[in-house]
Amino acid sequence: MAKLLRGFRDLFEEEAAKLTEVEKAARKIFKIYGAKELRLPTLELKEIFIKATGQTTDIVQKEMYAFEDGGGRLVAMRPEGTPGVARAYIENNFQANPLQKFFYIGNMFRAERPQAGRYREFEQIGLEYIGNAAPAADAEVILMLKEIFEKLGVKNYKVKINSIGCKECRPKFRQDLIEFFSSQKDNLCEKCQTRLEVNPLRVLDCKIDGPKFTNAPRQTLCPTCQKHFDEVKKYLDGKVPFEVDPCLVRGLDYYTKTVFEFQADINGAQNALAAGGRYDDLISSMGGPKVPAVGWALGAERVAQAAAFEEIKKESIFVVSVEESANNYAFDILQNLRKKGLTADGGLFDKNLKAQMKQANRANANFAIIVGGNEVAKNTVILKNLISGEQKEIALAELFTAFEVK
Repeated sequence: MAKLLRGFRDLFEEEAAKLTEVEKAARKIFKIYGAKELRLPTLELKEIFIKATGQTTDIVQKEMYAFEDGGGRLVAMRPEGTPGVARAYIENNFQANPLQKFFYIGNMFRAERPQAGRYREFEQIGLEYIGNAAPAADAEVILMLKEIFEKLGVKNYKVKINSIGCKECRPKFRQDLIEFFSSQKDNLCEKCQTRLEVNPLRVLDCKIDGPKFTNAPRQTLCPTCQKHFDEVKKYLDGKVPFEVDPCLVRGLDYYTKTVFEFQADINGAQNALAAGGRYDDLISSMGGPKVPAVGWALGAERVAQAAAFEEIKKESIFVVSVEESANNYAFDILQNLRKKGLTADGGLFDKNLKAQMKQANRANANFAIIVGGNEVAKNTVILKNLISGEQKEIALAELFTAFEVK
């Protein structure tokens, strides 16, 4: 028997419609902020993600769907969007017009352990603002996320921000963490014992170890990074409530300076709905120009879980023919309803009346239009309200005025 792969899922109308609403809300905000869509390929060279996210990250070490293709190339299904955007920026020579805002919407793939709200294929919506080094850009992308969440009715979310410094001030912080956690190595989880030497900042972010070490060293920013972070906070002040979290570090190697995360309670657990930060060195590290950038990605499924969707009530109509002589008449009505923008179904004219009405109820139709030879002769229809049970005969010319196109 055919079976779905573990960690993947089928999305039917109810869940798919929620994702569509998240996408629509994001697109409206992107348009207001002047961002342009970039549709990324699903498959990229594996080295792009290694260069971007770092050899020691969980994504590269164990989560990528990577393989050798028929041409002997090492390729990977995209685990996130930022490296692909950076590659596209470099490859399409935007140096002449370096200031760009790109957004993307697409499915990502990570071979991680499936758990509640986390799948091996998931939808990500992302924004990358390239070419602006000013703190105002950091604040802008954070406020963009806030507006998307407000449009979707996401309640009680938290915004956490931090600065993880730059190449000038981070090495000392990294060394301080290595020395501190080395003395506590036996108390670290298995993952963090591995991270200790290669990526000690991730220990702060660990859900197991992070909360235990409240006395761990804290980042001391260089004057440039401190000024940048202070200005970001000023731009955000009064526009969105935020909390400075010195343990917020993010899991990818390319981040510098500002990092942030939007969190909300989903099913009783605190979850990251969206996250991002500044990555001023990424594009140059991939062979492109030295150009600053800041961006974020949101998990569409998690945001859909946290959103408050209004119930969309849409009238739907099922067209029924009870005689062969009325089939063409019924079919024309069905198509004309659709042309008017109404949701209409039917066409099961080889079935009897009982079977067609049964299907109308299965389809949750609000109304049935029933026609036979008598209705054809009089140019009328029988309009039945499937909720109240009321029915009446009306002229075909009056049919469309009985419904309001949504």
